[in-house]
Amino acid sequence: MIFDKDGNISIITQEKVSIVELVKKLQNIYYRFKNDNIIVNLTSLKQLTTEDVIEFLQVSSKHRSQKHSFVLVSDKIDLDDIPDELIIVPTLQEAYDVIEMEDIERDLGF
Repeated sequence: MIFDKDGNISIITQEKVSIVELVKKLQNIYYRFKNDNIIVNLTSLKQLTTEDVIEFLQVSSKHRSQKHSFVLVSDKIDLDDIPDELIIVPTLQEAYDVIEMEDIERDLGF
């Protein structure tokens, strides 16, 4: 797992550990990212299932309730199978775009 920071965005790149282990680690060190927008980059994984992505639902909901963005990045999942509470995009650039749009919506009070 690699952690990068770009302004108020924390980028977490998943490399080897399982999704369940990644989510547990995120929950344990959440305090480090709680004031940032979060991008979880899963593009290096060869396979990704709907069940894998649903593992992020709790931490995503918690983070989004605090008025911060939580975006998953992967092009290996059918977006029709993903719950509406999760935001998943195919590229890192699109994750940045989603965060920018959500920041504007928050500024406007939406």
